[in-house]
Amino acid sequence: MERKLFTALQGDGVDQLNNSLSQQGFRRSQNVLYRPSCSECSACLSARIDVAAFSPSRSQKRTLKRNAHLERRATSPWATEDQFALFRSYLDSRHADGGMADMDVFEYAAMIEETPVRSRVVEYAAPGSSNLTAVSLTDVLEDGLSMVYSFYAPDRPQDSLGTFMILDHIKIAQEAGLPYVYLGYWVPGSQKMGYKAKFSGLEIYHQSEWKKMTDPAQFETASHPLSTDPIAEQVANIQLPEHPIHKKR
Repeated sequence: MERKLFTALQGDGVDQLNNSLSQQGFRRSQNVLYRPSCSECSACLSARIDVAAFSPSRSQKRTLKRNAHLERRATSPWATEDQFALFRSYLDSRHADGGMADMDVFEYAAMIEETPVRSRVVEYAAPGSSNLTAVSLTDVLEDGLSMVYSFYAPDRPQDSLGTFMILDHIKIAQEAGLPYVYLGYWVPGSQKMGYKAKFSGLEIYHQSEWKKMTDPAQFETASHPLSTDPIAEQVANIQLPEHPIHKKR
């Protein structure tokens, strides 16, 4: 049965809490931080790219070249009709049976706009075009960029737009002097998430620490029931910010 550890992002010090828990494998969804904590499996592993250790492969260089014409626009977290149209097209084509398949425009707006931390919507489109090609909801952390959710035109598989957005976020992080790009969760053996293992400099949060991925097979035991720590032990090992920031009133 699926189970998660979660905490609300509210009150003073939310940025500090988001930074701290993101570094411990948590992800943000609107006003909540969560981390999978299933009783019989720990296969959902948080992944990030060490920007300094990253070097694009030949295939990734070709992806950058194919999409070099796209323009990037970073905006405040505000939902638009154009975004939602692309979002629906993406879901209907690639995740029609997923948990987000029935999201309407109001739920989409909540996903984008209900953020108590520093977030941006990064849009990609051809020059002079009003049609969006790809979009990423991205949080700006103290040590990197967290790609909260991204989607793209599903009728262009040859352009590898998902990979392109990650490559472009690596570039943004490099320009901003941020050391990491957080990619969300990676599951050993999952074909849908296999593309994440193709990025050099990849690190996986496993057994309460970030480990460099040298071979995906090294994390296959994470799906074994005995690999999961008791929930009380998981909670006890979470490190919270030592000095919460209190706003002046």
